[in-house]
Parts: sequence; structure tokens; C-alpha cells
Amino acid sequence: MGEVPADAFVSAIKSDWRKAPLGTVDRTLCEYAEKLTRAPMEMSRADIEALRRVGLTDRAIHDVVQVVSYFNYINRVADALGTDPEDFYPPRQRATERANADRPLAEPSGQVEGPPWPDARSS
Repeated sequence: MGEVPADAFVSAIKSDWRKAPLGTVDRTLCEYAEKLTRAPMEMSRADIEALRRVGLTDRAIHDVVQVVSYFNYINRVADALGTDPEDFYPPRQRATERANADRPLAEPSGQVEGPPWPDARSS
């Protein structure tokens, strides 16, 4: 991979990582992360072997799984609650992400309440 200015490199990845000037390891990591995100039920031993072929250790593979899965989890929680994107997102991106949402799905109440189902211990 040739030298690419950092801003152009990041922009290329954000635009479409498949067309970005990634090295073999980074491209394989992106392929793995995309599959784990979009089709987790299709993951197989072959996906792990692809990471090993480009030199990742079992520890590194474990770290990849943890990080990708955590981001997927947090994004699903945020989407489910209708939370607004963080302030550090550019205003246009925030507006685009919230364009179809009239309001958050859940409003913070300021107080902690119990779960919305009956407490099994009280019966």
C-alpha cells in the first residue's frame, strides 16, 4: 500500500472500505467485521482461518470478535432507544441519521424504576 495522507485514507474507508487502499490484513479484518455484523449466523471456521492466514494470532482474533461484537451491541441499543448521535458527529450526519425519527423511542425519566414486568419473587 502506498502512502496516502491520513485524511484521504480515513475518508476512503468511510466512503467504501472495499475501494480504500487497505493492506491484506486490514482488508481481511474489514471483511470479517462486515460478515460478523451483517450475517453472524453465517460465520464459520473458514472465517477464523482467513484471519489466521494473514497472520492474526488466536488472541488477536479474540480481540477482533470482542470489539466488533461490542460495537454491534452498542449500536443496536442506541438504535432501539432512539438515542441521538453524539455531538462530535458532523451536523449533517446527525440530521441524516435522525431524519426519519420524530422523537426518541424512550425518554429518560431521571429515576431508576424496576423492570416493566412483574417481579417473579413477589408471587
